[in-house]
Amino acid sequence: MADGARSLRGGGGGSPASSPVLGGRGRTAAGGSSPPGHAFRRVTLTKPTFCHYCTDFIWGLAGYQCEVCNFMSHEKCLKNVKIPCSCIAPSLVRVPVAHCFGPPGLYKRKFCAVCRKSLESPAFRCEVCELHVHTDCILFACSDCRQCHQDGHLDHDTYHHHWREGNLSSSARCEFCKKTCGSSEVLSGMRCEWCGILAHAACCVIVPPECTFGRLRNMILPPSCVQLFSRNFSKLHCFRISENLQTESDEDDDVDGSTQGSTKDIQISTDSSKQTLKIFDGNDAVKRNQFRLISVPRIAKNEEVVEAALRAYYINDDQQEYELQTFTQQVLLSDDVINRNDAAEDSNLGSVFRESVPEAWIIRAKPKDEEVIRIYPAWLKVGMAYVSLRVNKDSTVQSVIKEVLPLLGRQTECLQNFKLVEVLMGSKQVQRMVLDNQEPILNRLKDIRKTSIRQMNQTRFYIVENSKSIVQVNLFVGGLPPQLSPEEYTNILKEELAIKTNVVSVSHVYQAQGAVVLQISCFSEAERIYMLVKDTVVNDKPLNAVVIPAVMASKIPQNCCPLLVFVNPKSGGLKGRDLLYSFRKLLNPHQVFELTNGGPLPGFHTFSKVPSFRVLVCGGDGTVGWVLGALEEIRHKLVCSEPSVAILPLGTGNDLGRVLRWGAGYSGEDPYSILVSVDEADDVLMDRWTILLDAEEPAEGAENGIAEPEPPKIVQMNNYCGLGIDAELSLDFHHAREEEPGKFNSRFHNKGVYVKVGLQKISHTRNLHKDIKLQVDQHEVELPSIEGLIFINIPSWGSGADLWGSESDNRFEKPRIDDGLLEVVGVTGVVHMGQVQSGFRSGIRIAQGSYFRVTLLKPIPVQVDGEPWIQAPGQIIISAAGPKVHMLKKSKQKQKKTGS
Repeated sequence: MADGARSLRGGGGGSPASSPVLGGRGRTAAGGSSPPGHAFRRVTLTKPTFCHYCTDFIWGLAGYQCEVCNFMSHEKCLKNVKIPCSCIAPSLVRVPVAHCFGPPGLYKRKFCAVCRKSLESPAFRCEVCELHVHTDCILFACSDCRQCHQDGHLDHDTYHHHWREGNLSSSARCEFCKKTCGSSEVLSGMRCEWCGILAHAACCVIVPPECTFGRLRNMILPPSCVQLFSRNFSKLHCFRISENLQTESDEDDDVDGSTQGSTKDIQISTDSSKQTLKIFDGNDAVKRNQFRLISVPRIAKNEEVVEAALRAYYINDDQQEYELQTFTQQVLLSDDVINRNDAAEDSNLGSVFRESVPEAWIIRAKPKDEEVIRIYPAWLKVGMAYVSLRVNKDSTVQSVIKEVLPLLGRQTECLQNFKLVEVLMGSKQVQRMVLDNQEPILNRLKDIRKTSIRQMNQTRFYIVENSKSIVQVNLFVGGLPPQLSPEEYTNILKEELAIKTNVVSVSHVYQAQGAVVLQISCFSEAERIYMLVKDTVVNDKPLNAVVIPAVMASKIPQNCCPLLVFVNPKSGGLKGRDLLYSFRKLLNPHQVFELTNGGPLPGFHTFSKVPSFRVLVCGGDGTVGWVLGALEEIRHKLVCSEPSVAILPLGTGNDLGRVLRWGAGYSGEDPYSILVSVDEADDVLMDRWTILLDAEEPAEGAENGIAEPEPPKIVQMNNYCGLGIDAELSLDFHHAREEEPGKFNSRFHNKGVYVKVGLQKISHTRNLHKDIKLQVDQHEVELPSIEGLIFINIPSWGSGADLWGSESDNRFEKPRIDDGLLEVVGVTGVVHMGQVQSGFRSGIRIAQGSYFRVTLLKPIPVQVDGEPWIQAPGQIIISAAGPKVHMLKKSKQKQKKTGS
């Protein structure tokens, strides 16, 4: 790889001027130092453009453009450019971490991190960091994602800033010089993806390297506290990201980035003086049919074609070290190879092409008798990034280790205690391979280059100390029959999944939920089980599997209270998907859980050893009840048995969110501000209630008679429980949503359906008071003429209505969410309900108490926190459910002014 910049011929975004900017390697024409890796050339601009350094217009007719990565600059800015070229970006990666790409999508006013051009067509976005790339640039993106956990490779406890360039808002300001550093026109400005600090590229070099995680430091689960052995799992599996979002192949780097995306810059030329060529970079590209297109003059010199091919693959090496071979059998100059070592001097001055032109070319690296390689010390903390070593045809892996150890101060160590590991830093997967001690190192380099010169640019060699690493993959398996013993669960897994008990053990059992956690000490067995679970059904119920990390609670800082985030992506007009992405970026992705992927239990198990944590639930009232119910069932297994719960309301009614001041519903607020509000929220207590439903044999001739009574069941209530007309409307809405779920993606539409079903019931009459009997605290209560009976725990019902009312009444205490009492209210029909929701009336106050028994004389619609059904005749008993739950109430105080 070239250490400095080299002049390349041909224009990028404009027409080439008469002479290159760089007169020699590492020096500009003005005599200053060359920016890292760039190949700048003066170009004549056909339209005004922006400087990527200062973000101002490049006025006049001339600018400077890197012919590899398209970096544009004023002449005056050249000497200040600090951003490295894409061609050397892999060599600057501190710890190689693969990206987690979701499906291709359209991202407005975003720029590609590789070619620096705008994303005008579908492109990829990393789900963990801010990287955006074109589909044809994804192969050239280096593995520089955030390191969110320790995986036994290059682990460390101190975290440095993780800088990502560009895609900042135009109002972004540098933390140090206070000037604008963002732009919506070019890729400009730097942002740390952990602490969020903003800076110019020139300013960020003066920032102390250690990152403190910024304003959200107390909420972030530190990466040094998370351990996950993930060698055989894709990043989507590691971060529990739904695979139905992934539309392309998961095979490593198997993106046909050439046959589609490469034509965005180079169209098939109709100019008879130009020739468009397919360029493969090795045998792997030929096998996958992945090529890049270049356009060169028909009278191009040999070195011009080679340089154009290297530029297409983001390689800025000396073109004399490479050659082009024909992909077809057509006859070419110099025995099918352009620019051989023994090519005649005058042949280099002529045209590459004769009368016949090959369909495609393969660019090859010329063989070398010796070269310099970099060896990285991996876990050996020796205070240096790498050592350079000259190797020749006699050098083997063992001799390399022998020469490197003294340079690292480990000359007294035994050679057998170390190994050389080849690491391919692909954008989608980091692959590791231990090299044989007797393998000639030059042969290995030759094989890599023959496979792909692009991969050679992304390959490193690490010297690693031999140690017996203990593999431990934790796999959460749900969907099993409940209330079985550990032995019975093991037998089911043996029968259905053929698990190997010598490497697989059941570490935790959740009998009530029908779930187990498997501890697997073999990567291949863990991958096999994970893939097999997805296609396994037990008792007509599909199983589900989630890869979960191990949280090392002893390493969590004393003042750290991590936030466990649950998101229901189906709630809130499907805004949950965007929130998932935002929270994964702002926090550690391992603390963000998607509820459609295994429910709340995997999240609570992951945090079971954390001494103190909080919970944020993003969803409707039903989602909140689901999470609180799971917390109640598992709290005895948590070290922090009473975590406080905040709400980001995404549902239709969001009554609990209103009471706790989180608002009527999410409408696109900044996720960072939401997290700050959670951090500053006040801890309050809230009652929860248990409802026992005990159906009896229906009387003869009863309407909708049921042959057998339903078995008793228990449900939990947080907000309210309704019988009669209230539940009937909820049931009709529920049926309408089941018929056409795709239409119910906005609160406005949902409320419209509620109004519609309400109007259909407006003329119906029901004498609910004749069909039920009510007992409050062991006392019979006479019911007035009503059509609906509602038990309320919070002062909000039906999307914010005050059903109890604010009038003072000496018969009852003022309701509170933690007073241990429920309020009982009646409504006379749909019209009365509409008046309540409009604020014109309140409900009919009936009773207030802590223990209720309702006798149903006929089947009646019932709903608890928005979940409706038809309840058979029998008894309904409502009583307090154990300890009060800790909730977070948004503070009234204005948010404190904080830094990034």
